[in-house]
Amino acid sequence: MSAQLAAYSTSTGEAFQFWVLGTVAVIGALCTILMKKAVHSALCLAGTMVVLAVFYLANGAYFLGIVQIVVYTGAIMMLFLFVVMLVGVTAADSLKETIKGQRWLAALCGLGFGVLLIAGIGNASLHQFNGLAKANAGGNVEGLAALIFTKYVFAFEITGALLITATVGAMVLTHRERTERAKTQRELAEQRVREGKHLPPLPAPGVYARHNAVDIAGLLPDGTPSELTVMQTLRERGQIRDVSGEALSDLKALEQRSADRLERSDERAEEASK
Repeated sequence: MSAQLAAYSTSTGEAFQFWVLGTVAVIGALCTILMKKAVHSALCLAGTMVVLAVFYLANGAYFLGIVQIVVYTGAIMMLFLFVVMLVGVTAADSLKETIKGQRWLAALCGLGFGVLLIAGIGNASLHQFNGLAKANAGGNVEGLAALIFTKYVFAFEITGALLITATVGAMVLTHRERTERAKTQRELAEQRVREGKHLPPLPAPGVYARHNAVDIAGLLPDGTPSELTVMQTLRERGQIRDVSGEALSDLKALEQRSADRLERSDERAEEASK
């Protein structure tokens, strides 16, 4: 009798955990949609997935909880986050539609899915609970596999097909076909001449540098610093250390020593000739 009451009742700790973490999950999901920057949206989605993993662990689904953290949050979401951070997504790309009317179609599909979800939850009925002990009698992995490949096998396969369709659709929407002919190297060079850009090849960082620090500009053969060898971010912050004066003094000293050696060698040659 006590086991049945425990199955149907909720403790204070469980209720507190649900309302706190549920609120965090909903806020993270809303921020995923409403954030302007893709990196912030990815971080909010990762936080929502971590909360879902905590829910799985709290309900005894240990295998799902670990998979949710390791696979989805740890691998897929972090890979997506790093790709977004490295590649970058501009506002112009996000507002440019490749298919006309796709926003209205997406809104209509989302509304229909919401209606179906609400109708399904409203018509669902649970008469009895098996409890965690009975559900995980043979182990959490075994119980989960039995449900996936027996009772919910068709729903599982349909979900897999839906995910594959969504992946292919994302590839189609993000694919860009070239609408104009690619410019040749000669045309690009002529364009750079017309625009007055830097014509010769850019100096490689550290070719003429006398230091290994990234905030010290590389020196050209005449001893003047080349700003092209330093990041624009450091240049805007004013964090570039100028060593041109020291380098010029070193060059002058080297030239003086070379001149002295040449004079000595000339004097020795004259003495030898006499």
